[in-house]
Amino acid sequence: MSTTAASSDLNEKQRRILAYLREHAATKTYFKSRLIAAELGLTAKEVGANMTAIRTGEFDIDVEKWGYSSGTTWKVDA
Repeated sequence: MSTTAASSDLNEKQRRILAYLREHAATKTYFKSRLIAAELGLTAKEVGANMTAIRTGEFDIDVEKWGYSSGTTWKVDA
């Protein structure tokens, strides 16, 4: 599945999260759900719930659940 085809299968929140990660992955590796949420006007719970589609999809970034101290942290490799 190509990146474009996979992106079209995402809902609006998932596309926003994916775009945010793509934009910041060049300069950052670890992202907290609550900080992504604050930037995108979502809740940390919404970010976590929507991250599964990004983690399991075939995109130009790899996302791995990394830790839980003070909220979920995601490791992103571009």
